Amino acid sequence: MLEITGIHAGYGQMAVLRGIDMRIGPGEIVALLGSNGVGKTTLNNVISGFIVPSAGEVRFDGERLTGRRPREIVAMGIAQVPEGRKVFPNLTVAENLELGAFRRAGARKRQNFDRICAIFPRLSERLEQLAGTLSGGEQQMLAIGRGLMSEPRLLILDEPSLGLSPLLVEEMFALVTRINAEGVAVLLVEQNVMQSLGVAGRAYVLEQGQLVMQGTAAEMLADPKLRQAYLGL
Repeated sequence: MLEITGIHAGYGQMAVLRGIDMRIGPGEIVALLGSNGVGKTTLNNVISGFIVPSAGEVRFDGERLTGRRPREIVAMGIAQVPEGRKVFPNLTVAENLELGAFRRAGARKRQNFDRICAIFPRLSERLEQLAGTLSGGEQQMLAIGRGLMSEPRLLILDEPSLGLSPLLVEEMFALVTRINAEGVAVLLVEQNVMQSLGVAGRAYVLEQGQLVMQGTAAEMLADPKLRQAYLGL
């Protein structure tokens, strides 16, 4: 479904990504693991069209994404839930959700709205509340719900567990599995290695702008280099 080939990208003269090759098949959960500042969000923004790479290309269902505007990429079926939630704080929960259908699935906005409220009952109780007054966990639910309003075929989740309590982290990863079971492919971008490999089928490890490891979740968990670097084992 998603093919990333030879991507080099950065900011001005600062190179961040150096030759990234990745793929995500239909219906997969793929984890992109790595410490803070290694280029994970930069790669997300290349896929979503916010950053134009200096070399390489991204294709979605065979269609070239590189050079397309972000709104075109959303319309093709890719939604990103950014790190830090990025909800619109001065809009209500309902207004934030409705904006998720702005570029795609607008004709089914009502049905999808009801579906999101069923997935996140806490949001359904706060529809008229300003998004900026929600708790961190509720804002994360809202950000994911807003992404799902566009009926994405690929959902990019950037650090969805960041800043959440252990109980909410468990809920968040269970939600990822539930979303995937409905046929949505997921790129799970995380620092939480154990939880991510618990739900993903395959994974890549990014270090200093380059992919240094890749394989199935089981292979990654058994790899002594990953266990030592990220799990302290």
